[in-house]
Amino acid sequence: MGLTNRSMGKKLLSNDIDNLKKNSDYVIAIAGNPNVGKSTIFNGLTGMNQHTGNWPGKTVENSNGICNYKNKKFLLVDIPGTYSIMSNSQEEEIARDYICFGNPDATVIILDATCLERNLNLVYQIMEITSNIVVCVNLLDEAKKKGITVNLKLLEKRLGVPVVGTIARKKKTLDKLMDKVTDVLEKRVVIKSNKIKYIPIIEDCIKILESKVQNILPKRNEYLLRWICLKLIDRDDRILYSIQKNLELNFDDKQINDKLSEVQKILERNDIKKEDVRDKVVSSIVFEAENVSRDVIQYKRSDYRSRDRKIDKILTSKLFGIPIMIAFLAFILWITIVGANYPSSLLSELFGMIKEFLIKILHSFGSPEWIRGILIDGIYSTVTWVTAVMLPPMAIFFPLFTLLEDLGVLPRIAFNLDKYFKKACSSGKQALTMCMGLGCNAAGVVGTRIIDSPREKLISILTNVFVPCNGRFPFLITIATVFVGSYFTGIFSSIVSTLTVLIVIILGIMLTLIISKILSKTILKGIPNSFILELPPYRRPQIGKILVRSIFDRTLFVLRKSDCSCGTSRNSYLDICKYSNI
Repeated sequence: MGLTNRSMGKKLLSNDIDNLKKNSDYVIAIAGNPNVGKSTIFNGLTGMNQHTGNWPGKTVENSNGICNYKNKKFLLVDIPGTYSIMSNSQEEEIARDYICFGNPDATVIILDATCLERNLNLVYQIMEITSNIVVCVNLLDEAKKKGITVNLKLLEKRLGVPVVGTIARKKKTLDKLMDKVTDVLEKRVVIKSNKIKYIPIIEDCIKILESKVQNILPKRNEYLLRWICLKLIDRDDRILYSIQKNLELNFDDKQINDKLSEVQKILERNDIKKEDVRDKVVSSIVFEAENVSRDVIQYKRSDYRSRDRKIDKILTSKLFGIPIMIAFLAFILWITIVGANYPSSLLSELFGMIKEFLIKILHSFGSPEWIRGILIDGIYSTVTWVTAVMLPPMAIFFPLFTLLEDLGVLPRIAFNLDKYFKKACSSGKQALTMCMGLGCNAAGVVGTRIIDSPREKLISILTNVFVPCNGRFPFLITIATVFVGSYFTGIFSSIVSTLTVLIVIILGIMLTLIISKILSKTILKGIPNSFILELPPYRRPQIGKILVRSIFDRTLFVLRKSDCSCGTSRNSYLDICKYSNI
């Protein structure tokens, strides 16, 4: 397909992005609900290696990459997953602002074929803003396994926009997607999107406002006319502020205020309150999404979710949820401890042989002892000791931890811990960032961007360090093995060492909850926000991809930064905090 790998593995600065836009033929936004495969499709088209995971909230910022296809250069923008563009969280605001004000040439909306009805809500909301849309129904392989068939041609007819089916891991389907996108951009298809028709009263109010809003709206933004009128009726202050800021509009115009007063009187005469407007808008969208999905989807069996629900009854139960979570962690730690012993010994012996060889070379050159002390006993011994001790546990732990991500276990762990964080007056999403902290505390800090409340975000950042990250595990394992496990022999030594490390982690979790509670009752007082967590489906993990991603993206990265116990340098940690809008 002629894909390139521009700017792989580094964050693009604003100047870089501006240059990419100037040097690209088209700019394409990739939108969709969380956990529908947006980042996987983005990686497949750009050749980049953005981290993906089987839980919602992985992408919390816009990512940019270049795709060359049929002599055209496309700048792809992977925006955060969002269920709505009515801005209920930071990632939703980022997604909404880019779709509305980023002026992409086209927007590709990724849908999950296994839960099409819910995904269509976002499609209808974006259709209010732009008609340059390509709907991509992804995860067709998952749908086939569950006996779900999607009639793509009928879906295209009902929506009035191009529709294409994909399996993100298959390049042929991505070719079809880019063909559709190119057809839309080069006007080879006529798009007549079937926008939602709301109740007559709201439609009448939109018409009343359109003529006046059009007078102050720049021509380049006329595509937003109907949506802006709808938001004026809805009276969502956050969205209206964003509209005025990004489009440099002034809604204090006398003519607009007069029309808004007229609209208000019409709504009051029909007993429609401010909070009722959004309910009626959302109800219309949900009703239409239900009708369309009912027509285009066929099920071989109605109980296709029964397996997931049976497993969830066990993993998320009040009785078994927490013990199973602890058992998972203990099993991973035990495998890490037992498995790391052998490669650590081999590496130590290998580095010891190399050390003797280097010493002989220095002696043959007649080097003074102080040079040998600096180079061999200092630099070489330190680096090789850190490598021999840290590399094997990380090379084992990271793939196992990533396996839990791909299986969909991490969101279940967050679900089990939610009530405890709620009692600590903190966000349930902190459980996810805490789990990320097991891999790397710095990654846990970056992950706090999925938390909406600044108060709860700050609490999560301050308490993230209490859970030991993978960079500390080799040290903990060594201490547990030498000072505790040495009192036992055989398999009991590794079991006792595992329990010791497990107790340290559990104490870290308890300390996280206690400090969160103290902060919530003192300097960071507040009430916890509501927390809605989507439990993703259980998916077959991609073992090869897990190994590559875990070893190269995580293990070697942390090893390079092993000069600090948290797995990253102080300056890098501060940069991450700034990068997380802290």
